Amino acid sequence: MSLRNMRLKNKKILITGGAGFIGSHLAEKLAKRHKVFILDNLDPYYDIEIKKRNIKIAEDQGAKFIMGDITDYNFLKRIIKKNNIEIIFHEAARPGVRYSIKDPFLPNKVNVIGTLNVLKAALNSKVEKVINASSSSVYGNAKYLPINEDLAIQPISPYGVSKLTAEHYCRVFYELYGLKTISLRYFTVYGPRMRPDLVIPIFTKSILKNNPPVIFGDGKQTRDFTYIDDIIDANLRFLETDKANGKVLNIGSGRRVTINYLVNILKNLLNSNLKPKYINAIKGESRNTLANINKAKELIGYKPNIPFEEGLKKFINWYKKNPNFYE
Repeated sequence: MSLRNMRLKNKKILITGGAGFIGSHLAEKLAKRHKVFILDNLDPYYDIEIKKRNIKIAEDQGAKFIMGDITDYNFLKRIIKKNNIEIIFHEAARPGVRYSIKDPFLPNKVNVIGTLNVLKAALNSKVEKVINASSSSVYGNAKYLPINEDLAIQPISPYGVSKLTAEHYCRVFYELYGLKTISLRYFTVYGPRMRPDLVIPIFTKSILKNNPPVIFGDGKQTRDFTYIDDIIDANLRFLETDKANGKVLNIGSGRRVTINYLVNILKNLLNSNLKPKYINAIKGESRNTLANINKAKELIGYKPNIPFEEGLKKFINWYKKNPNFYE
């Protein structure tokens, strides 16, 4: 979505988790027209130097960084009131299916209690709307594809449970208190500056170092990979519409590819003949994902524009220009 199509009024916007992958892209885009505050605790879940680079990119566009934690309610309330925040993009979370299986308490603290803090603090101030980042992990192993929002949901990891609980809190705050909320279920977001623990940078780094990429399972599992620009476009649309208040929307590409296909495309882009190594699959991860995006198309005019092969090429080109980003 073009910046020209965003509301002309200069909104005061808070992006929780704004030092992360999606949050920093949002901050970079929004800061060109709005007054943007990034709130992040720089959790060392992965190298905080990466997060600092993300912050610098957003600050160069005019965003302001605030060090803080969404699990601290009183701090959060002060920040929102002090800066007269009008819109909150809630991207902060403790991610990772595998990590949540090892420690289910931490995602509950950050993703559930943290979200509740954001909603309560927003309700007690002048916040107009909260756009909550959710995840396709809430679906678990879907019984049919593509997955629509009305599917009988049964998460299979503590992370999925925490994100689903956060969604319910957003809905309840809209229905009971009138706080405008929306939850966006992202499907496997990728692109420049994506987290280093995700499959695309892991495979890319392995291939460039001439190490076989390691695939969990048989590689026939599928993912709906969604390019970062399409995710940002979907978020920006909520500055202009109230049509989806209180609802949950899938934000994906509407296409799925196998992990084997991903590796083959990466090998072609990187001129490699390496054969992948296969090891045991991991419990708690969905076998297949594919978003039914009809609801998002109908309500907000969402339309993904970046095909997977093109998006992967964009990532590789960025990676080659920024070889030390993950170091």
